Amino acid sequence: MPTRQPLPSDDLYARLGVPRDASPEAIELAWRALLRRHHPDVAGPEALELAKRINVAHDWLSDPDLRRRYDHERTTGVRAGRPPRAGPDWGAPVRRPVRRPPTTAELVASVVERVGRLTRDEFDRLALAEPAPIAFLATLRQIVPPDLEQQLDAAERAAIANLPSAARRSTPIRDAVVGRLADILLSDILDEILGDPASIWARERLTRGWDSAVGQPRYGPATAAVATLLERLRGLDAEELRQLAASGTLERLGDAPWPDATSPEEDDALRVSSELAATDAIAAVDAALVATGTTGIRIVTAARRAAARIAHLLVLRHAFPTRAFERHAGPWLGGLIDRPAAWTTGPQRR
Repeated sequence: MPTRQPLPSDDLYARLGVPRDASPEAIELAWRALLRRHHPDVAGPEALELAKRINVAHDWLSDPDLRRRYDHERTTGVRAGRPPRAGPDWGAPVRRPVRRPPTTAELVASVVERVGRLTRDEFDRLALAEPAPIAFLATLRQIVPPDLEQQLDAAERAAIANLPSAARRSTPIRDAVVGRLADILLSDILDEILGDPASIWARERLTRGWDSAVGQPRYGPATAAVATLLERLRGLDAEELRQLAASGTLERLGDAPWPDATSPEEDDALRVSSELAATDAIAAVDAALVATGTTGIRIVTAARRAAARIAHLLVLRHAFPTRAFERHAGPWLGGLIDRPAAWTTGPQRR
C-alpha cells in the first residue's frame, strides 16, 4: 500500500504567491518565476531550502488529486478550529537567522561545482537551448578592467575543465556555462554601461541557455506524462502504428500550436522541453516500427509526425486552456493521452 504523504502545515498558495482559486496555468507560471529568482545556482547555496519549499508547493498544487486533498483537509481543519498537522507553535512568527548574501567568488565557485554535476538530461537540454550572445560578450570583454577579464577567463577554464570531453566540444553547452559566469562577474559593468532595462535584457540573454537547462527535468513539468507516452509508443503494434500514421498527416496537423500565454521565443525552457520530447517520441516510434516490421515512407513519416505532435502537446498541456488542449489533442485523447481529470478548486461534495 503506497505511503500517504503528510499534509504540509503552511499555506502553499501563499508560498507561491497565488490565490486559492488560481488556475493550473497561474500556478505553473508562479513556480517558474520564483525558481528563476531563488534557485541555488542563481541566489547561492543559502537559497536551497527556499527552493525546496517552492518545489513542494508546486508538487502539491500542480497535481489535481493532491490539490483537492490539500484544500479539503486544510479547510476541514480550519473549520474545526485547528490547522491540520500543526505543531505547538502554529501561528507564531518564524524567526530565521539573517544570512549574508553570497559573495561573487562563492557564486562563481557554485557554478563551477555545479558544472561537474550536470546530468545527461541537463546536457541534452543545454545542447538545444538558445545560445548565449557570445559576440556581445566578446565586445564586452574589450572594455572591462583587465583584472575582471582575468577572473572571467580563470572561471571559464575551471568550469570547462569540469565538463566531460564530449560536452567541451559542444558550442551551445560551453556558451551557456560562460554566459552564466559572465552574468555573475560582469553584472555591475552591464548595469553601469547599459542601465535599465537594457542591462536586464542583456543578463537574461546571457543566462537563458543555463536557466533553460540546469535544474530542469528532462521534459519540464510534463516529464512524467511524456515518459508514459514514450512507453506507450514503444509498445504499439502494427495496426496501432497505422492508426497513428493516419492521424499524422500534414492536412490534419498543420503548424504546431502554442498557448496564447507563451511562445517559443518567450519561453526557451518550454521550447527545449518540446523539442526534446518530440525527438524522444520519434525514437520511440522508430523502435516500434522496427519491432513490428512496419515499413513504408508515408506510414513512417506520418507516425513520427503524430508522435512528435503528441509529445509537444503534453509538454504544453499546463499552459493550454482545457478546451483548447482537448481540441488539439482530440485524435489521441483516451488512448495515447489520458483524459484530464475533472477539476475543482474546493473540497469534493459527497
